[in-house]
Amino acid sequence: MVNYDNLGKEQILKLEDKPTLLLHSCCGPCSSYVISYLKDFFDITILYYNPNIEPKEEYLKRKEEQIKLINLMDCNIKLYDIDYENELYHDKVVGYENEKEGGYRCHLCYELRLEKTALIASQNNFAYFCTTLTVSPYKNAQVINELGESLAKKYNLNWLYSDFKKRDGYKKSILLSKEYNLYRQNYCGCLFSKNMSIKEN
Repeated sequence: MVNYDNLGKEQILKLEDKPTLLLHSCCGPCSSYVISYLKDFFDITILYYNPNIEPKEEYLKRKEEQIKLINLMDCNIKLYDIDYENELYHDKVVGYENEKEGGYRCHLCYELRLEKTALIASQNNFAYFCTTLTVSPYKNAQVINELGESLAKKYNLNWLYSDFKKRDGYKKSILLSKEYNLYRQNYCGCLFSKNMSIKEN
């Protein structure tokens, strides 16, 4: 099995300057550790693009927490604002609504968000793109990195390999979330995952 954490560290060690990075963020809590880890190596812009999150009030609440974190960390992180585009998510996962959490519906969701990140990175001349998704123990780092690698070739970009959950990354994100007093959601984002969490509790 590929160690994507090691691949990412090798990429960072080869950097000769501080290149631009468009970092897709799924939420403030997950991005807390990732930003703290990458901020010394990259000129980071956060892309909060999560059309899967429902209802819209929840999406906006998480977006506000992302902005709050950026301001509190005070490390020159920029935010690239973008529309909600919830309808694109539903179009993407038609036929897979009843998939178990972590299944193919989730892979389609990763693809939707990473493709948008790659497109914006390409249009705005970012050197690298990446996502915070791999900090979660519930997300498939192999699938995410394979998607990123494929999109990097398609858009002529550099994909930053990652498995941010390694080296206690997830645990550190929880501690940082407490430090910054961030709202931590109890479901991934889509109503399918919310309904599943309700059934399980």
